[in-house]
Formats: sequence, structure tokens, C-alpha cells
Amino acid sequence: MGRHILKREQAITFVKETFATKLKHALNLIPVSSPIVVLDGTGINDDLNGIERPVSFPIKSLQDQRAVVVHSLAKWKRIRLKELELEPEEGILTDMRALRPDEDYSPIHSIYVDQWDWEKCILPKDRSLAYLKLTVEKIYQVIYETEQAVAAQYPHIAAVLPSEIHFVSAEELLQKYPNSTGKERENAIAKEYGAVFIYGIGGSLTNGEPHDGRAADYDDWSTGNERGYHGLNGDILVWNPILNTAFELSSMGIRVDKKALLTQLEIRNSLDRQKLTFHQMLLNDQLPESIGGGIGQSRICMFMLKLQHIGEVQVSIWDQLKKTELLDKGVELL
Repeated sequence: MGRHILKREQAITFVKETFATKLKHALNLIPVSSPIVVLDGTGINDDLNGIERPVSFPIKSLQDQRAVVVHSLAKWKRIRLKELELEPEEGILTDMRALRPDEDYSPIHSIYVDQWDWEKCILPKDRSLAYLKLTVEKIYQVIYETEQAVAAQYPHIAAVLPSEIHFVSAEELLQKYPNSTGKERENAIAKEYGAVFIYGIGGSLTNGEPHDGRAADYDDWSTGNERGYHGLNGDILVWNPILNTAFELSSMGIRVDKKALLTQLEIRNSLDRQKLTFHQMLLNDQLPESIGGGIGQSRICMFMLKLQHIGEVQVSIWDQLKKTELLDKGVELL
């Protein structure tokens, strides 16, 4: 058992090192250090869908001012771009660790989150669907090349990804499958194309519902794009033949400018948030225009090594009965 786990750990390291190196070069990213906690009440932590509770605690040396464990670094990274005085087409790459205690357990979800969180400076003219697609294609090429490298290193693991990724708006997807749920639409399109980027996620579609939830203050899901739809953000999904389902690898997008921030805060009835530190910096022209996202490290490893459960590639907390049930099925969690 021990040697088997050790070999898997070595394979995980191979995947992570291969992917991170390729991503850094593809997007011109500089690796930087990142926080595990930020101060509460600043608006810097990622609010995800707005209902998840972060891990929170008082800091004795700061007169019990509260800190929160990050959900992700969506907004922190944009501040860091400013602090590092990066130019357009320069960006940062972080090895992010987060806790999401309200996450529902599943074969692809854990309360522990590890991502390659990246952010890149862009020019105002780059706030377009065309630029978003170009960036997605670069990231997907890294995903594709990593799978090819894994197949070469471990011949028993077959590469399954197509050479190109398909693009579709969330509204187009709704029109194609009008009687399906968001997840059912994702499954259908991912199975059809093998790899897909769904853009325009967060704003309401013509059925009155968003394709999926997004916070109001980082991704731009409200600005009109060249295709006549709304949104300059989206998700990279691939078809997972082991789980027989669509498999999200990345959530990303062009970030809000002042206009989009105020529009989205108003839509969500959250205009009071404009008083927070991050929002004030953006509204006062103190932050660069940027594009960024998170790419799940455990998700990438799980997909590349064709494993059944996220606990096979990360150490987290699991119910002991579930661990025993999985072990009986030959699934050994770390």
C-alpha cells in the first residue's frame, strides 16, 4: 500500500511541475508568494456565490481584529499587480491554498482547495471576447500538452483530450438545451466536444436564471461582447471518461472595470460594498485592468492521472465510513 501511494505522489508531482512550468511560459507569469489569510471587512476575500462562510478568527496582536482564511485570491491578485508595478501582458502565478468549509463533499469537491491562481495586466482595449478566447486557447494548449506528457511518462494512462477547445456562450447553450438544467447542459456539450469554454456565467439568461453563480466584484459577467451576448468570463470544462461527466478545470475571466463593478453590485443589491477597501481602490482608478482565474491543482491531477476521487490526489478531511467504503472499491485516499 505504502509504495503504491508513493508512486502516485511522484506522479502528482510530475503533473504539477509540468503544468505550472508550461502555464508560466504560455501566459508570461511570474511566480509570487500568496496569503492563506486576509483581514475581514476589506472586501479582498473571494465571496464565491455570496453565501459561503469563511473560516474566521481574531488576531490577538491586532486587538482581536478578525482575519479570514481565503476562499480564493481573485481580488488580492489584482492589488498585487499594482503593488508589483507590472505592465500590460505581465502577470503573476500563485500556489494558492484555501479552505471552503461550506463545500459539499463529492468525488470532485473537498473543503481543501488548491489552485494555480493567476492574474495578468491588460490594456482597456483588451477587454473583449476575442482577447478572452485567445487566453483560453493558450491555457487549453497547456492542458493538452500536459496530458500528452503524462501519457508519454505513464503509457498505461491514455490521452483523451481533443487538440482544440470549443467556445459557446451560456445563452447559446440554454437555447440548444432549453429543457435541461445548467449541469445537464454542461454534460451534453462537454461530451459532444471533449473540451469546451462556456462564457457569460453569472448574469441572468433569457430564462431568468444565471447559468451558474458568480460574485459581483471580480469577473465581468455583465458587459456586452462581440457575439451579442453578455459576459467576458467563463469556465473551462472537459469530458471526464472516468466519472462520465463534465469536469470543470478552471473558472476565469476579464475582471470588472468601474462601470461593470457598479452595474453588477446594483444587480445584486450590494452597492454598500463599494465602501470596502478593494472596491474603493478600483473606483478610484488605483488598480490595473486585468484578466485572471483559478485552475484547480487537484482537479488537473485527478484528470491527468484518470482517478476517481479528489481525495486520491490531495490530503483533506473525510468521513471515516466513506473512506472505508471507497477503500473496499479500490479507491485509496491520501
